[in-house]
Amino acid sequence: MRLVTYRSTIEAAARLGAVVDDLVVDVEDAGQHAGVSLPSSMLDFIDLGPPALAALKKVLNEGKDGWPVGAALPLANVRLLAPIPRPRKNIFGIGLNYVEHVAESSRALDTAKDLPKQPVIFSKPPTSVIGPDEAIHHNKAITQQLDWEVELAVVMGRTARRVSEADALGFVFGYSVMIDVSARDNRRAGQWIYSKGQDTYAPFGPCIVTADEITDPHALDLWLTVNGVEKQRSNTRHMLFKVPLLIADISAAMTLEPGDIIATGTPEGVGAGRSPQEWLWPGDIVEAEVTGIGRLRHPVVAI
Repeated sequence: MRLVTYRSTIEAAARLGAVVDDLVVDVEDAGQHAGVSLPSSMLDFIDLGPPALAALKKVLNEGKDGWPVGAALPLANVRLLAPIPRPRKNIFGIGLNYVEHVAESSRALDTAKDLPKQPVIFSKPPTSVIGPDEAIHHNKAITQQLDWEVELAVVMGRTARRVSEADALGFVFGYSVMIDVSARDNRRAGQWIYSKGQDTYAPFGPCIVTADEITDPHALDLWLTVNGVEKQRSNTRHMLFKVPLLIADISAAMTLEPGDIIATGTPEGVGAGRSPQEWLWPGDIVEAEVTGIGRLRHPVVAI
């Protein structure tokens, strides 16, 4: 299933929807029509676990020939928000997780040239999240080195505490796309949160594809363009630390909870690694996609 958080012209509040062909089906409304209690928000739905997924699948299969009035709207007529507009806690970011990106970072930034022996983990606060088509802020008083990174995002579906690599994928709810926006000149004594955690620095979406539809998260193409010019293209098979290891490593020390997000790192092609270096400026358009999940598009605006 492809699940979204959306807002319509009829309903001002954010709602949970399922994308069916070119329609967004309101999960709560469709459930009520079928006599099934389903929530109106993504986090509440994730909290309910596999039974909610099974119930929604049944509702969608049985209702596809006749949705109740108002329960299904054309996708083109709704505004998509970030799938989880306000995560409960910080996003877990993974740095230096593609071999070629390690090399380009060591040339351009103050990172080691050797491959990391353990995942490099940082975080982005909930306030950094924006949804499809929202603006990435460029504050010239703070940064002159605004950079891009396309990433596969993993959304947890169950509480994970000290889980094994072998079991880790069973704790995943689904997958999405994230752009890890970074102000390279805002790194402080090796700490990255100020550089990567500013408002609008975590474009996220356009949907969450449930884990049952992505059998192998390490076989997905991902790419990013700026003003239509390709800057990054790779495949998740090139991750240095794969998703099961990331979940096992984080959960060894910190409990992962339903709705938690892991941004799994970016391949080579970031602006800092180019010669000459390239940066994002007001007026630019950034687009990023992970095959089988969806595409994000964001303007860069001055604030």
